[in-house]
Amino acid sequence: MAVTSTTPLAEHLRGAGLNDVRADAATLATRSSDASLYRISPQVVVLPHDAEEVALTVELARQEGVPITARGAGTSIAGNAIGPGIVLDFSRHMNRVLELDAEARTARVQPGVVQARLQDAARPHGLFFGPDPSTSTRCTIGGMIGNNACGTKSLAYGRTSDNTLAVEGVLADGRLLSAAETELQRELRALVSTDLATVRTQFARFGRQASGYALEHLLPENGTHLPGLLVGSEGTLAVLTEATVRLVERPASSRLVVLGFATQYDAADAVPALLEHRPTACEGLDARLVDVLRDRRGPQAVPELPRGAAWLFVELAGDTTQEVEEAAQRLVAVAGPELQALDARDVPDPAEARALWRIRSDGAGLAGRSAENEPAHAGWEDAAVPPDQLGDYLRRFDELLEEHGLSAAPYGHFGEGCMHVRLDLPLEASDGVARSRAFLEDAARLVADFGGSMSGEHGDGRARSELLPYMYSPEALRLFAGVKHLFDPAGLLNPGVLVDPEPLDAHLRLPALRTDLPDPAFTYPEDGGLLSRAVHRCTGVGKCIADGVLDRSQTVMCPSFLATREEQHSTRGRARVLQEVLSGESPLDVHSPAVHDSLDLCLSCKGCASDCPTGVDMATLKSEVLHQRYRGRLRPITHYSLGWLPRWVALAARTPGLANAMMRLARRVPVLLRAAGIDPRRGLPSFAPRTFRGGAVARSLPRAVPGAGGAVAAPVRSESVAARTRQRVVLFVDTFSEAFTPQAAGATVQVLQAAGFEVDLLPRQTCCGLTWITTGQLDTARRLLEQTVEQLRPLAEQGVPIVGIEPSCTGVLRKDAPELLGTPAARTVAAQTFTLAELLHRAEWTPPSLEGVRVLAQPHCHHHAVMGWEADKRLLERAGARVEALAGCCGLAGNFGVEQGHYEVSVAVAEQYLLPALRRGEHDVVLTDGFSCRLQASDLGGAEGRHLAELLAAQLDTPAADPTPTPQEEP
Repeated sequence: MAVTSTTPLAEHLRGAGLNDVRADAATLATRSSDASLYRISPQVVVLPHDAEEVALTVELARQEGVPITARGAGTSIAGNAIGPGIVLDFSRHMNRVLELDAEARTARVQPGVVQARLQDAARPHGLFFGPDPSTSTRCTIGGMIGNNACGTKSLAYGRTSDNTLAVEGVLADGRLLSAAETELQRELRALVSTDLATVRTQFARFGRQASGYALEHLLPENGTHLPGLLVGSEGTLAVLTEATVRLVERPASSRLVVLGFATQYDAADAVPALLEHRPTACEGLDARLVDVLRDRRGPQAVPELPRGAAWLFVELAGDTTQEVEEAAQRLVAVAGPELQALDARDVPDPAEARALWRIRSDGAGLAGRSAENEPAHAGWEDAAVPPDQLGDYLRRFDELLEEHGLSAAPYGHFGEGCMHVRLDLPLEASDGVARSRAFLEDAARLVADFGGSMSGEHGDGRARSELLPYMYSPEALRLFAGVKHLFDPAGLLNPGVLVDPEPLDAHLRLPALRTDLPDPAFTYPEDGGLLSRAVHRCTGVGKCIADGVLDRSQTVMCPSFLATREEQHSTRGRARVLQEVLSGESPLDVHSPAVHDSLDLCLSCKGCASDCPTGVDMATLKSEVLHQRYRGRLRPITHYSLGWLPRWVALAARTPGLANAMMRLARRVPVLLRAAGIDPRRGLPSFAPRTFRGGAVARSLPRAVPGAGGAVAAPVRSESVAARTRQRVVLFVDTFSEAFTPQAAGATVQVLQAAGFEVDLLPRQTCCGLTWITTGQLDTARRLLEQTVEQLRPLAEQGVPIVGIEPSCTGVLRKDAPELLGTPAARTVAAQTFTLAELLHRAEWTPPSLEGVRVLAQPHCHHHAVMGWEADKRLLERAGARVEALAGCCGLAGNFGVEQGHYEVSVAVAEQYLLPALRRGEHDVVLTDGFSCRLQASDLGGAEGRHLAELLAAQLDTPAADPTPTPQEEP
């Protein structure tokens, strides 16, 4: 999707022959920041297709005197992937593995290739690329070379600099690196020869010394190794176009051992002795980070850990399983007497090990919010000290935090003395920037006192380049300046970084709220009521731009990015655009076309609310922007046709035959659908002959009023807590279940009664306001929710569980209602709202047998994001089913996939997971609790989806009491 612009620089670059040049507001906003605290809007973004286009861009930049910054995935934490001139984004086109030589164990790659993509190419040969950052599913090899990335296994396999054999690129004066190499080596040897003592004494003192230029590679005894110098130079010396990297043999077996300690200091003190066991990884964290994970994702998110308040995750590897088992047993045996550990656990189960490692891999994002849910920042992110100094350093560092009134959740590569930490720097206070600077300067002095490095793997960037004088002598800094002058005398490559640095407190990306915007509609309870804080939850770690195939985790975020591969259609991209809106420094506002274009393809799936490590809820933010944009204005037609859907359904359901006839007519006359804003290629559902409330099941149930009860229960099929207590529940019947799929509602009643519950209905049909929320009609949504909450409140206050049928509507009661209304009543109702599986799990109900049934489940996105699908999976597996739960979104997502302009993206999203799984045909049942998922599976895949309740009810040993089946018409 090439976006045009009329800026003079963009026109000049296009006219010279560059094919993908962008200067539109959305693109500039998405590249104005990385994963750091900094914001600098570029003039133009170039997405080169090949090395020739890179060389041409550099030449044109030299002619115009415009700076250049190279960028991969933009996950840089120090502000080293942003710049004021041209940003060269390699991730879009120059992202291939060019050649893999398994015999030589090398790979030739373009700079924009994602690290996990290289791993996938090497895996069939039993090889892999050693450095493995936690962002491996989106970080690029070029970015890793720029920062000298390491990851968890560098103990065994080294840093990126240890695994980069050769590089190709372009110098600032337009020369190819290969052509200038001999002359550069001669000039560099001459420079270093003026002060060999400084290079030999101040560089390569320990493995994680990553700050500044790696001048040790220029020593005569090291052969003036140019690639070694360029790795870690943060794009300030050359623009790389290709690299040859070393691959290593994948170990035949590996094992995780977790050691528990009383404090993180004790864990750090144990590292020197632990390293004698030759681990491939030694990662440390303490209770502060684990508590954040439990608080954000629930206690089930943390597998069992050994006793203690700090832990070392130790990976051992070897040629055989027996060898690794014996090594693990030896380590566990000495954990107490030699390492002073309180407890130790050998973790032989790979699935459990992966779950434990996820605590560590999500650390960067999780630590982006403090334990008090305040913003935590990456201003001092990856300092490192020699490993034998780590315990004392951490003691002093915590004292320093206390002195400055800060808190943090440190974690990191204990085996190499490198610590990651996000800090609740008081940047929003009137004196917050000055106080933050004071801390950073004290932290730099502390690291220097321990012989450490300001950066251990992420580079100095804008965050720490100014602090290099605390670590290096004037003589070393003079050598840095000399190296920079030889490569880039005009200072065009990534200016302000390493040499002639800008102040660390310049260009900060601070939350700000424009005073010309009305008060937000949502209450943003986790962000102090501030929309600006909700938008700035995005720290830029980029999990939303991970390739879904590479991620291999049960995630939903971000379906539109997977469909378009455009940054502005990711959660991070949209957050960056909204940050521009709120910054007060940008011409963007809620009415800007760039804002509309960025949000238009958001499916409101809420996947980011759970999958984003910092909990960005773009669905809520989109609703807020639509609310602000169209308040008091004429809205798009779909806001009335689809946004008011429950009203139209209530009218149509009175005469379903006539309504279905009108639907058939609309299919035959596409202009009618287009007039309503609906894509005529989209299949439409059919109304049931009778609504649920008009059916026999509903008529047999009492209406819920405070204190009412006495529903007649079907015979109980299995013993449960509910069966013993005859617990009462109220069924929340949504619009879709009422009019389109009453069989799902009827089956839910049957299962609840079989589990021993007495089922009530609300006195009258009510609505959660979902379609008004997704279309940003929040005043109407609030009124509807207030009425619904008022009906449910007396029951919730009595402790009566509220059971939802449609996941999206259940999610509204659980999450949107409290956040939109902000009332105690809404919170009480939310606390008493459950999915069917959650309630059955609480009731300890034994489900009927589904032994051997192959269930292909498409969890609804809101189900995944708000309630979680774990209870459903446990219930099905207890019943004996073989469950394949699909990651990702189905692509329909309520009104999104029905609207004109969204069909292609809807199909592309479905092609990520749902449609390939349906075509494989390795299932007996397609489970689609969500009405949207069921419609998408039928419309695009020809599959008949079923609700969980239908699947369970069909296995009960008595027939359903007239579940009112709904015949589906052909689209």
